[in-house]
Amino acid sequence: MQLPKVDINEEQPAAALHNYYQTHKFLRREAEGRMMNAFNQRTMLVTEDFIVGYQVALEEEVGDAAGEIMYRCGLEWGRLDIAGFEQRFNQEFGMGINDAKFGMMLESWWWPLQAAGWGAWKYDLSHRKEGLVFVDLYDSAVAKSLGNVGKVVCHYYAGMFAAVFGHLARRELSAIEIQCYSMGEDYCKFLIGSSKRINAAQFWVAEGARVDEIVSRL
Repeated sequence: MQLPKVDINEEQPAAALHNYYQTHKFLRREAEGRMMNAFNQRTMLVTEDFIVGYQVALEEEVGDAAGEIMYRCGLEWGRLDIAGFEQRFNQEFGMGINDAKFGMMLESWWWPLQAAGWGAWKYDLSHRKEGLVFVDLYDSAVAKSLGNVGKVVCHYYAGMFAAVFGHLARRELSAIEIQCYSMGEDYCKFLIGSSKRINAAQFWVAEGARVDEIVSRL
């Protein structure tokens, strides 16, 4: 991901930031090698080569287990991130995340991730009565870095979405990427639901089923 060259040492604004982004307002350098965002979370700026190198090194080290490891890392990332967001949201708006309008709450959670370079998203709750949530991800930091490699690569995101939507639903959920930019698609798509349905979707993805076929079968 590429970020503009700006001075990130400028004074931080007193007011909370929402749904817009300027690097110097979102990041600050506390010391050499130590960068924090507006929410006092440790942050790293990395190149696309770093992302590619990390992914390739992990796959060379553990083989097919790399995807599961990255998914588990994403789960932990999501659990920590949504817990921190829940606390911030309560402090700023004086209500719990389940008391706010769902769309406003979700966008408030995601915008710092988009600001940090993780991409834009669009969620689809039209199938939630069937226990399914879909997320479209644009400009995935991982997939954009790796390019067209012919397979899904955004396992971190899948784990994160599983953790976050599971937290909001107050039950354990799983997630899978069913379409990826690294497979030549225009954007990435994720499916979140119960482990039973995600396991079924995983089988169909491995068999080469298209997104519309997976949705109809579920």
